[in-house]
Amino acid sequence: MSGFFPDHRLLISWLISNSTALMDIGLVLSLVYTMLFIVGERRTLWMVRGLIILMLASVISQRLGMVLLSFVIEKLVIGSSVAMAFVYQAEFRRFLEQLGQGQILQLFKRGSPIPKPDNVIDEIVDAVKELSQNRTGALMVLETASSIDQRDFVNPGVSVNGEVSKELIQTIFQPKTLLHDGAVFIRGARIISAGVILPLSDRTASRQLGTRHRAAMGITERLDNCLCIIVSEETGSISLAEQGLLNRPLTSSKLKELLDERFSPAVERETVTPSLGRLGRTIGIQGHNLYKLFFLRSSASTPKKKK
Repeated sequence: MSGFFPDHRLLISWLISNSTALMDIGLVLSLVYTMLFIVGERRTLWMVRGLIILMLASVISQRLGMVLLSFVIEKLVIGSSVAMAFVYQAEFRRFLEQLGQGQILQLFKRGSPIPKPDNVIDEIVDAVKELSQNRTGALMVLETASSIDQRDFVNPGVSVNGEVSKELIQTIFQPKTLLHDGAVFIRGARIISAGVILPLSDRTASRQLGTRHRAAMGITERLDNCLCIIVSEETGSISLAEQGLLNRPLTSSKLKELLDERFSPAVERETVTPSLGRLGRTIGIQGHNLYKLFFLRSSASTPKKKK
């Protein structure tokens, strides 16, 4: 232990004198980690980084006495915080509800992929195959992990609450039906609603891609716990959208393979936050490096008194 901290008295003295500042930094890091863990979407990581940069800029401008710049950045921080709370209102609501109920540990439970029975995937794939051969346009939203808040849709559509079947899916997307223009929302083994209107992606897409593809990209960009199956009305090609990316064109057998893989219970979702153990090891290593950089260098540069 003495080899790890050669001058432990210096370290203890520094920790005591800066205990309040260290506690403040630790609490802020814990809060940021918790929010990243709750939302669990990769695009959130960049939003939080941007907010942290604004907060650091606000502190620095205040310390340097830049009154006007500090005022502007402070308003930007407040506006950004409100915007994030609005975009992720469902997650913030769940956070406040569980915090009020004392269910703190529930916040750190990851949603695991919801396995679908093989017959459900078979029914979906068979329906997609028929729709593709007939060049009938279709769009399906499949919930993958935690429940989707239907308020994230532009319009939640019409409640169906029926079991997934090839015949029902084909009937819904027939051009003469009233619900064929929207999307079908599937949760588990049931079709929850049809005629769902989804938000469109703002990204520039190929001219070959129509509104269904932009809608699939838009909802999967916004939500990390769903994927979309698209059948093109013009070409009959099959596409699969996840996290704003399109996998196309697909055959029906390739689609089944991807769905089987995606809904396997063994699949773990990629997260934007590291595990607590890995985070602790990283902080420990970085702390040791900082200790060597500041304390050992300062002690080495201090001239020794002659006896």
